[in-house]
Amino acid sequence: MSQRIGEQRSAGFWPLALVFALFVVFLYGPMITIFVLSFQGPEGGLTFPLRGVSLHWFRKLAEGLGTVDIGAAFGRSLMLGAVVMGFTVVLSVLAGLAFRKRLKGGNALFFVTVASLIMPSIIVSLGIGLQFRLLDTGLKGALGAIGADGLLENYGTALGLLTSALGAHLTWTLPFGLLIMFAVFNRFNPAYEEAARDLGATPWQSFLHVVLPLIGPSVVGIGMFGFTLSWDEIARTSQAIGDVNTLPLELQALTSTVTTPSIYALGTVTTVVSFAVMAIALGSAALLGRRSTRRR
Repeated sequence: MSQRIGEQRSAGFWPLALVFALFVVFLYGPMITIFVLSFQGPEGGLTFPLRGVSLHWFRKLAEGLGTVDIGAAFGRSLMLGAVVMGFTVVLSVLAGLAFRKRLKGGNALFFVTVASLIMPSIIVSLGIGLQFRLLDTGLKGALGAIGADGLLENYGTALGLLTSALGAHLTWTLPFGLLIMFAVFNRFNPAYEEAARDLGATPWQSFLHVVLPLIGPSVVGIGMFGFTLSWDEIARTSQAIGDVNTLPLELQALTSTVTTPSIYALGTVTTVVSFAVMAIALGSAALLGRRSTRRR
């Protein structure tokens, strides 16, 4: 042990350590700066030096920022993130189970699924927005042709939070969920399922009581990815959201109008929500991991 302690560092250790330290500062420095500046006193500004310490700007945030309804945007983002998380988990698990067997055209289907990761996000958003506008035109034409004037007057657009925006977010979250499930089932031991079938379990019982508990931590991770990727998505939402905005879009718009640390307070709140979701997901994954270990 004493010999190891006395060993000299290699010549490249300190330069690499310096590069790593600079990378960490570059990665987390802006976030920490926003956290610090959001706790300024009433005389605080958008830059250092720090002028007092208080929760003043969080109170201002709670009172509202001009004409923007932050509370409503916050609720919309939470709801959209939760729905995206649910769809991502269910579809990813089902797709992972399906791809365990050789599928005709499976390779083409896989490449089509992950292609949205390659496409620029704004192009995906524009395409989805255009698709729904064409759908609006077709529906309005059909309603006019059948004489449904009452429905035509009340019809606005199919663009919305749980239609076009949901589809746009799923093009971002589903490929990640699918790739995770591929990795999970690639190392999954089918002997557990065979043992369950030998004991008389049905396919559903085998999945519910054997497969799902074993892949539970990974499923929780997919849910975390689904929510966090949806929670702060801007580009894929911008052209496909319709008449309302999510919290990231409101935050982006406020950066050009709000000139007080309230904008930093909002950024701090959104980041805390992300960290809370990550903590819950990691805690749940650890708990499920221990339970699956005891089962084995």
